[in-house]
Amino acid sequence: MAREFQTLDVFTTQRFGGNPLAVVRDGTGLSTEQMQTIASEFNLSETTFILPPADETNDAHVRIFTPKSELPFAGHPTVGTAIAICEAQAGEGPYTREVRLEEQVGLVPVTVTRDEAGRTYAQFTCAVLPQAQLGAPKVESVAAAINVGAQQIGFHGHEVRLLSAGVPYIFVPVSNMESLERASPNLDAWRSANFPAGMVGVFAYTRGGVMEDTAWHGRMFAPDQGVMEDPATGSAAATFPGQIIASEQLVDGLHTWTVEQGYEMGRPSQIYLEADVAGGEVTGVRVGGYAVPVMRGELLG
Repeated sequence: MAREFQTLDVFTTQRFGGNPLAVVRDGTGLSTEQMQTIASEFNLSETTFILPPADETNDAHVRIFTPKSELPFAGHPTVGTAIAICEAQAGEGPYTREVRLEEQVGLVPVTVTRDEAGRTYAQFTCAVLPQAQLGAPKVESVAAAINVGAQQIGFHGHEVRLLSAGVPYIFVPVSNMESLERASPNLDAWRSANFPAGMVGVFAYTRGGVMEDTAWHGRMFAPDQGVMEDPATGSAAATFPGQIIASEQLVDGLHTWTVEQGYEMGRPSQIYLEADVAGGEVTGVRVGGYAVPVMRGELLG
């Protein structure tokens, strides 16, 4: 059977910016192997498949694949898929709608809003809070793996850590923008770094950014997933408050940051991050961003 799909650019308001996502609107009857093959054919950072929810009070069950493996959770697929579902059912004009997506990591509630200008925004609440993990690599190993001098890694309490909010990342603070802009995966060093099993990628970051209101500038490398560099990584952003609070003191209350990514790839992206802090701990995380439709088509049966 033919299956409809569409692509969206996520974490941007401009087509051909942000992070491309393919959404297969009905994945019913496809095996895991078939889904993985389709995702490999699209060859985007992620492809999602919309399925009927296990609980009828929810809106959809969503499966998420990179070109090489399935993920239990990912940020730009959550934002893009929620917007795709809502836009397909919406009429003209502004709206706000709550959708509930079943992902392997758990139930992910998403608020989708279309504004007066026709821009559509989604914010999801993380099902799993960020937690530090054992197995962070040595500075020298990760520095070689991303072609950054070891002396440029770390600043003001920020150090290399392994954290997860459902998907594990190695967080690598880089002391200046110039060093971060020159970073790139060194595949030989990457393979010899002995990164922990299950680690999705390396999220390297520094303070500030290209845009004046940006708090953090990031880059994410995941060659083991078939993604040499990701233009915008919502699951890393969802984990990032754990790295921040492990590195510096945050007062209790709501904290907001804009995280920019993808500029070195010519795909500028803005991720809007919120964290609730109480008693010196992160108690809630929300990730938001815009998305715009790009293509529609059919997968031939």
